[in-house]
Amino acid sequence: MSELYKLDYESPIGVIEISGANGAICSIMFAERDMKLNSMQERTPKVLVECFNQLDEYFKGERREFTFPYILDGTIFQKNVWNALTGILYADTGSYKDIAVTIGNEKAIRAVGSANGRNKLSIVVPCHRIIGSNGKLTGYAGGLWRKEWLLQHERSFKQET
Repeated sequence: MSELYKLDYESPIGVIEISGANGAICSIMFAERDMKLNSMQERTPKVLVECFNQLDEYFKGERREFTFPYILDGTIFQKNVWNALTGILYADTGSYKDIAVTIGNEKAIRAVGSANGRNKLSIVVPCHRIIGSNGKLTGYAGGLWRKEWLLQHERSFKQET
């Protein structure tokens, strides 16, 4: 494995730490700190710069899909769940049951929830778009307040089109 690089993005809902190597992003996580620690440098890999720029466009309401390469690091089941999450369109929502049905294992609702909680690619693999089957917000590793903000953000920009 090549050297791991980190780059911080200051979003409206906190610092997001982007991690990756020369070829792909492996993690996009909310950092529970107030300050950026990792700034863009001359040797920052192009893929981290591209991820940074695409996140910036997302937060400005200019981007709905992400195109940079990333790596899903998990079990086959987790990867199936995370791939299914990417099928939930911008500003839409789904439930754990929806994902379980999508991956052909409708009884695996709890396991889907567990895999959802282990997603390391926040926003890009949109686990924030999963809500309870009753329409209420369910857990989110970045905090429910961030989940609510992200959903409202997407809805506000979807209405503009």
